[in-house]
Amino acid sequence: VMDLLHAMGPDTVVITSSDLPSRLGDQFLVSLGSQRTVHPDGSRSTQRVRMDVPKVDAVFVGTGDLFAAMLLAWTHHYPNDLKTACEKTFSVMHHVIQRTISYAHELAGPGRRPSPPQLELRMVQSKADIEDPAIVMRATVIS
Repeated sequence: VMDLLHAMGPDTVVITSSDLPSRLGDQFLVSLGSQRTVHPDGSRSTQRVRMDVPKVDAVFVGTGDLFAAMLLAWTHHYPNDLKTACEKTFSVMHHVIQRTISYAHELAGPGRRPSPPQLELRMVQSKADIEDPAIVMRATVIS
């Protein structure tokens, strides 16, 4: 699928979740990325990465926009290193989502499921993680 998408034009492709089985179990989603690079001598290479991402039992609004913005920013900072760009992007997502879930559960109270307004992403409170995330999500280079 990533090769088909590359053939349509983009040099960087990231699939945020797939139905592929995770080696870590059914509580994880598999994310895949692929980046084509043209070198100064005209040769080409492709870096592919895989990440196992923990599932979260909640629905958020804005995670796709945040992911796209972070991937754009981190691939700009690391134009030839998809592994690092994905680790930074997915780590930002992890930090923001964890902060949001903690806050939402606090608001909802013990034993209650948070409401959609309580699950609004804690963006301002996550500023430091957005700018310089601690890497908590690791990518594996697969080719």
